[in-house]
Amino acid sequence: MAGQKQELPVSGEPLAVESPMTNKKKKKSKKNKHTEENHEVEEVPQEVTNGVEEELSNKEKKKKRKREEKESEKNKKKDVPEKKLEAEDLGEGESEQQKVVVTGKGVEEAKYAALKTFAESNLPENVLDCCKTFEKPSPIQSHTWPFLLDGRDLIGIAKTGSGKTLAFGIPAIMHVLKKNKKIGGGSKKVNPTCLVLSPTRELAVQISDVLREAGEPCGLKSICVYGGSSKGPQISAIRSGVDIVIGTPGRLRDLIESNVLRLSDVSFVVLDEADRMLDMGFEEPVRFILSNTNKVRQMVMFSATWPLDVHKLAQEFMDPNPIKVIIGSVDLAANHDVMQIIEVLDERARDQRLIALLEKYHKSQKNRVLVFALYKVEAERLERFLQQRGWKAVSIHGNKAQSERTRSLSLFKEGSCPLLVATDVAARGLDIPDVEVVINYTFPLTTEDYVHRIGRTGRAGKKGVAHTFFTPLNKGLAGELVNVLREAGQVVPADLLKFGTHVKKKV
Repeated sequence: MAGQKQELPVSGEPLAVESPMTNKKKKKSKKNKHTEENHEVEEVPQEVTNGVEEELSNKEKKKKRKREEKESEKNKKKDVPEKKLEAEDLGEGESEQQKVVVTGKGVEEAKYAALKTFAESNLPENVLDCCKTFEKPSPIQSHTWPFLLDGRDLIGIAKTGSGKTLAFGIPAIMHVLKKNKKIGGGSKKVNPTCLVLSPTRELAVQISDVLREAGEPCGLKSICVYGGSSKGPQISAIRSGVDIVIGTPGRLRDLIESNVLRLSDVSFVVLDEADRMLDMGFEEPVRFILSNTNKVRQMVMFSATWPLDVHKLAQEFMDPNPIKVIIGSVDLAANHDVMQIIEVLDERARDQRLIALLEKYHKSQKNRVLVFALYKVEAERLERFLQQRGWKAVSIHGNKAQSERTRSLSLFKEGSCPLLVATDVAARGLDIPDVEVVINYTFPLTTEDYVHRIGRTGRAGKKGVAHTFFTPLNKGLAGELVNVLREAGQVVPADLLKFGTHVKKKV
């Protein structure tokens, strides 16, 4: 699907196909050590499991069923309960989308209890300096820090805006500080200790801003490397010595191959937005980059969903028993704080409707409104069209130089130009505060991208509005959209139902 876009190859991520997490921890004994390993292997996608079962003979199926029944009975009697915090156990005001499930070896140990306050982490004051504006750790931070600070490999399944940059950022900083102490120096060594991979330039810059601010009180240096900008300053910074490198796969590979960047000392690796990274075709460079890091490393992988290719990558490069923290669900669901309005209309009527909506939602020209287009040329045309109609608008898309994209984003974030036209490069991963309204001028190629687009509003507990134009050209996605609307308790317009509610199976 991504191939259809003229934008950076950002496609919709596939739905998670892994079967629900039902692995249970057993009391440790020499006898069941092998069984425990088998449990890890059993955590495979349901589709794969079903395919295998179809090949079994009836006799084998009966035997398998009996074995499973026996195993189930045994588990009922002997299981150590899996650490599982459901929505009703959460604090007042927490949504169903914040339910937490933690699985993996030893999760029930007291030292891994979720943190209720930052103070409970017992981290140095300078490390926690960047958290002083927050009242308490977010759910993803609260549940991941105890494991990451203990050196465990971890998979985090969480949506954008959940506080995951500091979820891996603070443990990364602590890891680097401990390593630097061992070799007896600050940031004097040339080779980095920590590597963070990001699928897009914008997300890499955003992560870099957070880690730079968090690392400065500790005397740590970080560098952000990505394509579309001059290599010179990036090379100079690397040669002068850095502790943390944040970058996109293409530029990282380029710097490694030209012997500028050496990752042999990297012992803390983060893959952020892993599903999107593989969607965009970066699997081969990601494997190349990981193979250049230290063989003794701590691996952290964050993803919004858990498709099979991400599962395989984790199996290959992570500890055989990583911790898995799921915040919310691995399934596709829209933010319930966003009011979704779907307007079925003719393709040619969209320009005038867009102006009418801006007069409704953006009358003050002070509140932030984000308009999504599908293609680069469409974003360019919309930006010109709005400017000609007297609206102060900027845009970000693949045809713009990185410096222009950064400038447009800054103008939008600071509020001096609060109307932004964007393609899907901005729909995923970016933390743009206080976006009140999202308008989907063109419906995206997948409902996954739709969910990520509208997720730019309704953040940090605030309410938001997403107004979407849906034309007859989009009718193939009507069934999936209806499901997303119903799951979030939104109004399903009769005009949308006319297209049918059939949902195509994911291939």
